[in-house]
Amino acid sequence: MQTILIIHNLLRWLVLLFGVWAVMNAIAGLSSKKEYVVADKKGGFFFMLSMDIQLIIGLILYFVGPWFNNLKHLGEIMKDPNTRFFTMEHGLMMIIAWIFVHVGVSAVKKATLSRVKFKRALIYFGIALVLILASIPWPFREAIARPLFRY
Repeated sequence: MQTILIIHNLLRWLVLLFGVWAVMNAIAGLSSKKEYVVADKKGGFFFMLSMDIQLIIGLILYFVGPWFNNLKHLGEIMKDPNTRFFTMEHGLMMIIAWIFVHVGVSAVKKATLSRVKFKRALIYFGIALVLILASIPWPFREAIARPLFRY
């Protein structure tokens, strides 16, 4: 279980890296008014792929770890910010971000104009990245703090 948590922790950096890449690529494409080419797909694709892997690992942690069993005592869970965050908020927000990434990849594929592709990428991947950043238990968040690297 600890190994899976370490992998989940380390993989978040790849998710963030690919998310920033996808968003920055969309901003650069919009500002330079360049054509959307195959290389521009890579940021969104790797963002989606890393999110898929992270979701699978997160679901394993959720259902094998103590968080799923906490749902039996939902009233008590909602009173404790740490347990509530890991039982409800973190997973829900990350799944919503995962949906935004997948819808974004699909929306970009369906667009025909380069400007529209970059705009959709920026909107969907940007929202997903904001949700991810808000849902990570950063060390500065007192009630839910976790170290940046956990070994």
